[in-house]
Formats: sequence, C-alpha cells, structure tokens
Amino acid sequence: MNLVRRFLPQNTKFDFVSKRLIAYAFTTVLVIASCVSMATKGFNLGIDFAGGILMEVKSRGGPADLASMRATVSSLELGEVALQEFGAPDLILVRLQRQEGGEQAQQAAVVKVKSALGEGYDYRRTEFVGPKVGEELIRGGILAVVLSVLAIAVYVWFRFEWQFGVGALIATFHDVITTFGVFSLTGLEFNLTSVAAILTIVGYSINDTVVEYDRVRENLRKYKAMNTYDIINLSVNETLARTFLTGGTVFVSVLALLLFGGEVIRGFSVAMLW
Repeated sequence: MNLVRRFLPQNTKFDFVSKRLIAYAFTTVLVIASCVSMATKGFNLGIDFAGGILMEVKSRGGPADLASMRATVSSLELGEVALQEFGAPDLILVRLQRQEGGEQAQQAAVVKVKSALGEGYDYRRTEFVGPKVGEELIRGGILAVVLSVLAIAVYVWFRFEWQFGVGALIATFHDVITTFGVFSLTGLEFNLTSVAAILTIVGYSINDTVVEYDRVRENLRKYKAMNTYDIINLSVNETLARTFLTGGTVFVSVLALLLFGGEVIRGFSVAMLW
C-alpha cells in the first residue's frame, strides 16, 4: 500500500470548496432524476419482493452443473428465473417469478421444471411466496435502510457536532437515493441483494465521511487563525491519497464481482460501482 501511495500526488492544493456550486447543481439533478424515475417508472422487483416459486434441488451425482441447469430452466419461458448454490455444490436454489393463473399455474410451472431437469435431482422442498410476503420484505428492507441512515447520523452527531451530523445525513441520503435511482432508471432487478448493497454503501459512505470529519476537527484545533474555507480544502487535500487508495481498492474488487460473479450478484456489483 505504501508503494502505491508513492505514485500518488502528495501535498495537493486543489480548491474543492470553490467548485461546490457545480457539485450542488450536479447532485441536485441526480437526486431529482432519481426521485422522478422512482415515482413514475418504479422498480423491476425481483422474486424476493414480487413473490414467486422457490425450489430447493439436490443433485444426485455430486456437484451440480449450475450453468447447464440455468440454461435449461431459462428455456422454459417461465419468466424471471434465478439459480444459485445453496450452502453446498450439490444444493441449488431455484427461484421462478409468480405465474399468472392462480395456484394451478404455480403447480404447472413446478412440474415443468422437474420434467426439464430430469431424474438426476431430488426436490427437497417447494415453496410459493405470495405477494403479501413480498410486501413484508419491502417494508423490512425500507425500514433497515432508514434506521441505518438515522443511526449513523446520530453517531456522527454525538462524536462531532450537530452540524457534522446534518452533513453526514445529507451525504448518506444522496448516496442512497441516487443508488435507488440507478435501479429504477436502468431496470435492474431490485431484490434483497440490492438492499444489502445499499446498506453496504451506507456503511462505506459514512466511513469516508468520518475520516474527513476527523481531519477537519483536527485542523480546526491546529489552525485556529485559519478560516473554515481553507480548513476544509486543506483537510480534503490531506486525505485525498487515502480516498484514492480506498476507492480504487473497492473499485477493483467490485469490478471483479461484476465481471465474474454472474447474474446472482450483478445488482449488488452495479450498485457498489455506482
């Protein structure tokens, strides 16, 4: 890490504060666009929230060929499907979107999947997730995000001053709303993995905020004759190398997840890259 730091510019003197109006305008446009998209277009809700069919399948011949199974089930034209390992290489969780036509349509879809996969699998359980369960998960996900943001704001408030708490709340609100906006604008599937990504973003965002606030507080005590404008610029420049290193490390890691992680965690990867 120290070797990489040597190649980064040291003692930078960028005037970040002078560009704040441009940043205000840009972020305001992003937040408004996100809110408008969420209000008009909504989300492409995944099975977790919209309801559907859940099947736990065990391969009789050892580790399952997940790619082959996914291709087989996808070819049945049952709508949205998702397959993933479930604790062991021979255990697969198959999720199908809710079929139109009532209970008979759900049962018919299950029979269709079993017939397509053949005799090489045992079906350990089959569950039907109704819209009511999906609504409860939506409420739970929203509550988790709201409570995490508020808890972090209170933490910053007590650790620093109330003005810092307000700033942290606004910054975290921006990150959360624009991430929701990405899912709405792009039509990416929004599921429980997406909620996990948003909660991760909340934690990552506040971590960077606390680092900046620590340096600002330190410089306020160290340079009492310096005005707030210059102290903020100095603090951001002093932590710039650390921000680049942390952000770059996360970017490379998440990019690898996006390229090689498959469809199951694609939403998580896109949200983190955003």
